[in-house]
Amino acid sequence: MKRTLRLLDQNAEQWALLVFYVLLVLTMSVEVVRREVFSYSSIWGEEVVRYAFIYLAWIGAASAVRERAHIRIDVLMHYVSPRIKALLYIFGDLVMLTIACIALYYSYHSVAVSWKFGSVSHGLRLPMVWFLAAVPIGFSLMALRLVQSLIRDVRAFRTGETVFEGNKLFD
Repeated sequence: MKRTLRLLDQNAEQWALLVFYVLLVLTMSVEVVRREVFSYSSIWGEEVVRYAFIYLAWIGAASAVRERAHIRIDVLMHYVSPRIKALLYIFGDLVMLTIACIALYYSYHSVAVSWKFGSVSHGLRLPMVWFLAAVPIGFSLMALRLVQSLIRDVRAFRTGETVFEGNKLFD
C-alpha cells in the first residue's frame, strides 16, 4: 500500500497531464481533419479541447509547484546561506499556500452554484460542475504540494541542509 501511495505521489500529475494532453491533441486533430476535409466541424470538439486545456493548465501548475519549476527570479538565492535560503522558500510557500486556500474557497463557490442550478455545457450537454471543478482541483493539488514543500523546507532549515531548489531549465 505504501508503495502504491508513493507512486501516486510521484506520478499522479504526470499521468493526468498525459491523459489530458493526448485527449487534447487527438480531439484537435480529428476536428482539423473534419473541418478541412469534410467541411464540417462539431460543437463538442471545441469544448473537449477547451476543457482538456483548462485541466492541463491547473494540474500542470500543481506539478510545477511540486518540482519547484515555476519561473522565478533567484539572483538573491546565490548570495545567502542555506538556512536563509530555506527561510525564503518557506516564506514563499506560506504566501502561495494562503493564496491557494483563498482561491480554493472562492472557486468552490462557483462549483457549488453550478451544482445547485444544474447548468450544462452547450455542446457536450454535460454538467458544468465537472469542468468548473478544474480550478478547485488544481488549487487543492497545489495546496497539497505546498504543504509537502513546507515540510521538506522546514526539515532542511532545521538540519542546515541545502534546500530543494527545483529543476532548472537553463544551467
